[in-house]
Amino acid sequence: MLIANERATRSAYPSELRSVMSIAKAEESRDWISSWDSLNPGPTPLYELSDLARSLGIGKLYLKDESCRSDLGSFKALGAPIALARLILRLWPDRNLDPKVLFKGGYRSLLEAFTVISATDGNHGKGLAAAAKSMGCRCVIVLHANVSEEREQAIAKFGATVLRVQGNYDASVEEAAHLARANDWHVVSDTSYDGYEEVPRDVMQGYGTVAAEIVEAFGSDEAVPFTHVFLQGGVGGLAAGILSYFWECYGERRPTVVIVEPAQADCLFQSALRGVASKATGSVDSVMAGLACGETSPLAWRFLVSGADYFMTISDDDAISAMRVLATGNELDLPVVSGESGAAGLAGLLKLGKHAEQAARVGLGPDARVLLISTEGATAPAAYQTLVGQSEAQVLARQRSSVRLSQST
Repeated sequence: MLIANERATRSAYPSELRSVMSIAKAEESRDWISSWDSLNPGPTPLYELSDLARSLGIGKLYLKDESCRSDLGSFKALGAPIALARLILRLWPDRNLDPKVLFKGGYRSLLEAFTVISATDGNHGKGLAAAAKSMGCRCVIVLHANVSEEREQAIAKFGATVLRVQGNYDASVEEAAHLARANDWHVVSDTSYDGYEEVPRDVMQGYGTVAAEIVEAFGSDEAVPFTHVFLQGGVGGLAAGILSYFWECYGERRPTVVIVEPAQADCLFQSALRGVASKATGSVDSVMAGLACGETSPLAWRFLVSGADYFMTISDDDAISAMRVLATGNELDLPVVSGESGAAGLAGLLKLGKHAEQAARVGLGPDARVLLISTEGATAPAAYQTLVGQSEAQVLARQRSSVRLSQST
């Protein structure tokens, strides 16, 4: 399903939003986290998929590949670690802590009794666990019943204590909050709620690194390099973090923003219908584990309510098909490893491509220049191989072969 957001505006980036998230704070976060050894050096790749663009009848198609951000395999390596760093700086304001030294583990003796906790579907918790290990504090991660054993093991290897609860993602959020109150632990969540906005804001601000790299890749030309950006839904944090940067950068010329989420976890779609942060109407469970969220983050919604132009839902089969399209590639387009949630943006674009009327409504045509962000790689390798029919290693081998071939011609 696709709906237009009647509340979307074309204006300069509002000052009340800039006071919450800004390019300046995004750049500060980017500078701090650059010292973290867990991140790979340099920006993640930005591919042009010219053959896929041609098949869709659009002018250009670009894909930012966040699977290469770090060994964590997703953009979440930018959110929870920055939020943890800023939380520690707030809690010890008189110690004059250096955030870069913090990421290097220089304050372990100070933090050895400090504990953070979060609920997760996988990637956020893995990012938090990795950052806690580097900084020297304790970490507890709460998983709901539908998170795979494979994702649990990936978190536990960073030394986090992993707890399980019955129910869905929202049940794990409630349990994490309860345990934090009972044990005097600190929640590091990407979901805001009443009285809890600072940490989710910092998580979203961390994602600005992705947007900054995209803007730099296209250079300082006054023209906006892309007309559309398709962003994954979830609780809304990634979308808010990315669109806020583009909005401040390009002002009223900002690209058209399309939010994509699972049909059974349609909290943002429902929020767009009602005009307020709302809950999903479906079961929430989805193969797109990172997007299987039942309740919109109210803080993120403050940015989406006027900064996102369209909201749409996709099926699990749509996401799997998009994963396979990216994994296959061809003579012109590199094969790309994109996980279930990572391929959701392309899934939305492909779905619109099958409906000419809806595509035209969104403005997808020969002059459209579309940006996608593949937010994760094969963060659950066994599941990826089952869904795609190829292993991550096989796809990457063909990618490297394609790169060598293009360099030799």
